Amino acid sequence: MKADEAVKKRARELAEQLNRHNYLYHTLDAPEISDDEYDALFRELRDLEEKWPELATPDSPTARIGSGVLPGLERKRHTQRMYGLDNVFSAEEWQAFVERIQRLWAKEGEGGLETAFWCDPKLDGLAVELVYEQGRLTQALTRGDGESGEVVTAQARLIRNLPLVFMGAGPWPDMIEVRGEVVIFRKDFVELNERQARHGLKIFANPRNAAAGTLRQLDLEVAGSRPLRFLAYGIGAVEWGSAIPCETQAGLAERFSAWGLQIPPSGKLCLTPSDVVEYVEWARVNRDSFPMEIDGVVAKLNSLAAQRKIGFTGRAPRFAVAFKFPALEAETRLLNIEIQVGRTGALTPVAILEPVPVGGVMVSRATLHNEDEIRLLDLRIGDIVHVRRAGDVIPEVTGPVLSKRPEDAREFRFPGVCPACGQPVHREPDEAVWRCDNLACPARNLRTVMHFVSSAGLDIKGLGEKWIERLIDAGIIRSPADTLYLKAEDLQDFERMGPVLANKFVESVRTAVRNATLARLIGALGIRLVGAHVAQNLAAHFHDLGEVAAASREELLAVPDVGPEVAASIADFFATPANRETLARMRAAGLWPVSQEHEPAEGPLSGKSVLFTGVLSRPRSWFQERAAEAGAKLASSVGKGLDYLVAGDKPGSKLQKAQNLGLKILNEEQFLNLLKEGENG
Repeated sequence: MKADEAVKKRARELAEQLNRHNYLYHTLDAPEISDDEYDALFRELRDLEEKWPELATPDSPTARIGSGVLPGLERKRHTQRMYGLDNVFSAEEWQAFVERIQRLWAKEGEGGLETAFWCDPKLDGLAVELVYEQGRLTQALTRGDGESGEVVTAQARLIRNLPLVFMGAGPWPDMIEVRGEVVIFRKDFVELNERQARHGLKIFANPRNAAAGTLRQLDLEVAGSRPLRFLAYGIGAVEWGSAIPCETQAGLAERFSAWGLQIPPSGKLCLTPSDVVEYVEWARVNRDSFPMEIDGVVAKLNSLAAQRKIGFTGRAPRFAVAFKFPALEAETRLLNIEIQVGRTGALTPVAILEPVPVGGVMVSRATLHNEDEIRLLDLRIGDIVHVRRAGDVIPEVTGPVLSKRPEDAREFRFPGVCPACGQPVHREPDEAVWRCDNLACPARNLRTVMHFVSSAGLDIKGLGEKWIERLIDAGIIRSPADTLYLKAEDLQDFERMGPVLANKFVESVRTAVRNATLARLIGALGIRLVGAHVAQNLAAHFHDLGEVAAASREELLAVPDVGPEVAASIADFFATPANRETLARMRAAGLWPVSQEHEPAEGPLSGKSVLFTGVLSRPRSWFQERAAEAGAKLASSVGKGLDYLVAGDKPGSKLQKAQNLGLKILNEEQFLNLLKEGENG
């Protein structure tokens, strides 16, 4: 049964209200309703979409809830190159830049050049390009190498201050590439690191690293839980259509704000080059009052026509420059090097420093990234070291002061066992990182268990992050296997946990165990580099988890899409004694599914091969699971043997190849209808 017009109208009203309140809260910091009132509107819309799935559009406010694990990040070329910026560091260098622009204009332009500049703070984040078509977000790409970037559309949709649909009545450009920076504000970064520390997870070195890592995060639940913001400052390709084109950079900033896009704070139109110098000095003095980390000012010619006329060098625009603040440095003693274990099992060395003020902040710790960096810098415990803080919350050690090296300075050696659990650690030959693969390692426990119970894992309903935290804190859960042994009486002592809810939790676990497939179990283990697609291929190749664990690297390499690095990761995982013990407990609890290839299931796609490409309304892993449940085999490339190519937005070269071969091509709706026809037939 389809939704009637009254239901459709209510869903549109709810979406409009929620989008407006998102903008007020996350962009303007001026909420008009309470969190409870917002949640009530959100639940009403979510309930409507669950009852009538056709209402759940990709730009619905409910799409901001992250779930699922992406199989990987695709790369795509930018329509127009995303350039970096040249730097100047003084008023003299700035004046030379202005004179260079004027000489270029004298050759290329007509009449005098108006040297008004739009200035805004230089953000220390990750450059991103957003594609909006008819005012709707359709794609997001990282800057990458400038020529091509990684597709991060699913992650970008989870950024709370980012409009999925432009605000206002339009008309909007037919297509516009909005360029800007993904950042984390200072106060949000502090709270994020405090939360990471409470859960025994990785402490981020600075907001930029946290923002970049989050935007490239394949686990959408993790990406959606972090406080990213997008700030818009420029455009790439644009097709204005019936919309009125912008003529100035200042006008573009106004247009962004009208569309609901947040822009960098305190931007200013400087009418003369000397005004720019004054603005830079003001920003330098007040840099600590900005909500995000900044390391300079970006000045662009205000006239967009002049920008186009002056153009670009091979690496940077000629019409814009970054006026950088001087770096902040100090010297102090390296007291020790400690090892921090992140949620993926990565061991990160951290410099313990004699406290020293750097840029107004007392610094006592700094990340050293990995073993190779320690060797490259020739750092030794006891050294006097240079500490640099160029806008970062947690600074970096740039090297030792060799002339002050004490005689008793000693080399640091990486431990052979994990400092958190005592299990052996390993380092692959082509990697710089040492890793602990123990599923039950307390340092990575929360995220490991969360992934195990999530929709990308066993999909145990009701066991959300807050309950997992409480159960871990109480010592009831120490590894993923412990979730399988939960008893109602273990839970009833918790506040707000009565007998009914406790029994419901236990039944959810039993249901997940009964319904678990081998592919789901492999995916739930969180083996590094093993996403939903590789898990499906392993499940099709091996009878059960015992066979996967016993497989040689040569046997693993025979599985489609398992290369040397993936095979090494799988082998290392099963070679860890603590993991073998955890798996034995899972088997004893009845969680030991066998491959569906050995117990063929009939379905509407039995015997058919399916490949997905492009941007879909849900994570690709969700569609792959639906296809596998319907009996399909998941293909990894386009070939004559492919039965169906399911193409979303921006499908790329796979679509062209499939068309050339005359293959059957489905859109998302046709694919879902195919599954429904099988269910009804």
